[in-house]
Parts: sequence; structure tokens; C-alpha cells
Amino acid sequence: MSVWLPGAPCTPSGCVVPTGTARAVPGAVLRLTAVVVLVLAGVLLLPVGRRIPAGLVGRWCRWIVRTAGVRVRTTGAAVPTGGLLLVANHISWLDIPLLSAVRPARMLAKAEIRQWPLAGPLVARSGVLFIDRDRLRALPGTVARIAAALGEGSAVAVFPEGSTWCGRGEGSFRRAAFQAAIDAGVPVQPVRIRYRDASGAPATAPAFVGDDTLFASLWRVVSARGLVAEVGIRSAIPPGSHPDRRALAAAAQPYGGPGRGHRAGHRAGRRAGRQAGQGVERRTGHRSGQQARCPVEDLRSRPPEVSAVEN
Repeated sequence: MSVWLPGAPCTPSGCVVPTGTARAVPGAVLRLTAVVVLVLAGVLLLPVGRRIPAGLVGRWCRWIVRTAGVRVRTTGAAVPTGGLLLVANHISWLDIPLLSAVRPARMLAKAEIRQWPLAGPLVARSGVLFIDRDRLRALPGTVARIAAALGEGSAVAVFPEGSTWCGRGEGSFRRAAFQAAIDAGVPVQPVRIRYRDASGAPATAPAFVGDDTLFASLWRVVSARGLVAEVGIRSAIPPGSHPDRRALAAAAQPYGGPGRGHRAGHRAGRRAGRQAGQGVERRTGHRSGQQARCPVEDLRSRPPEVSAVEN
């Protein structure tokens, strides 16, 4: 890993809190199977993805989320047509279909995906833009490719934090992708993604963080009840409205940097965790263990884990 690669302090053991209500195992297995089938069908159709109507792609993305047992609430402005940089905070694998449901777009993905058996070549043929996150020298070329795609009228979806966070804390938007929007002269569409449990408290069960495995994250989602994904579409930022990528990234970020707003979310998470633990204790007669402590609340009192080099 390079010294400039963004990272988050979130981990499954430190951040993820049970929702308190769980589906029966057979129901969760059925949901997991259905999600896998939908995703595999999409992977097989990737090479012809650009020929599929945008409305059908959006419905397919929403089906994935709903099949996983997560309700979706979308609020906000209409999304522009033409070249557009879609940017959002990053919490879960669910963010990808949620953002694609806002508007189908070419995704920016890590270069390692190219090497995946079967899926790698298919993804490459679908129009995904790859970034080599371990090589800072490759960044200008990636920015140029994003700008070219935007200039051709495509939408490009980016998670500028560069890493997933648990949802009770957030990272700062990195600036490189915003330079592509400036170079191409296209608007930026900020999207805010949040997850709630049945009580309305911030939910961390969907988080895909740290050394978490995809299967573990999938299982938490399909086995949980009452999860809600909130997708807030802000007004698009028109081209030329900000002098540089620093100002544009700051305007697109729907929060004030690492840890801001985390204390209230952490308190709500602790309450939800206590309630979940009490529910488990009532049902089983045993305590569910210590409440997870999210390390984001300690960010203010310790040095950052990533280099100060900005992109």
C-alpha cells in the first residue's frame, strides 16, 4: 500500500453494531441467493450494458437493494443529463447499486479488478474506468481518462473518500476526480448515502470496512430486518462555479470532514446496540458481548493514518 492511499480507521469489530432484529436463516439464505443471481445476471450483461435503457438499469439496481431486504428512500433534485460527475460518500457495497439507480454511470474501480477471473475481463469491457491506487504517478492519466469520458457525455460515478467508512464517521473527499469535472466543463452531482435501522438510528450493519469479507457484509444485510437506505440527491453544482478542485470538492462534500457529526451518530449507535444486546439477552438468557466502539471518535486526539499528500 502506498503512503498516499486514503484509508479509514473503521473495522467490523470496532464499528459494526447488530440491528437487534434478524431474519430466520432460511429467509436470509433465500435473499442472499436472489442477490447473487441478480448480480451474476448483471455481470454477464456488462459487455452490452451501454445498449440497455437507463431506466431498466436503474430498476435492476433497485431490485438488488430491495432483494437484499433494504428499503430505499430517495429525496432531492432531478439529475442532469449529459456529462456528469456523480460523487457520494462510501459505506457499503450497496452504495454501488444505489448510486447507479440515481443515474447509470461508468464506475471508477480499482485496477486489481482487472485480474479477477471471469469478472475482470467482463467488467473491463463494460466501460469501467480503472485507477491504480498504488501508483501516484498514474493519477494524472486516470484524471485525463475520466475527463475524456465526461467530455463524451457520459456520467462517471466516483466515491472520492477513497475508502469505506462505517457511516457514523466520514472521510474527506479527495480532489483528483473533481479536476476531471473542471477540465471537461461538466456539473458535479453530490449524493449523500445513509443507512438507518428500524428505529431510525444510524445503522452500521451494511458497512463493508477494514478486514471485513464481502460474504460477512452480505450476510449481515440479508439477515437484518428494518434496514433503510436513504439517498439524498443534492442540487447539481454547475461548471465554473468554483475556482479550483479544492473548492469544488469542499462544496460537493455533504459534511465537514473526518468525524464531524459522528458523536451524535455514535450515541444513537450505542443506544441501538444496547437495545439489540438486551433483546438477545431476553431471547437467549445470555449477554451478546461488549458494545462495539467506533474508533472514529478518537480521530481528534491522534495523528491521521494517511499521508498529508493531497490529490
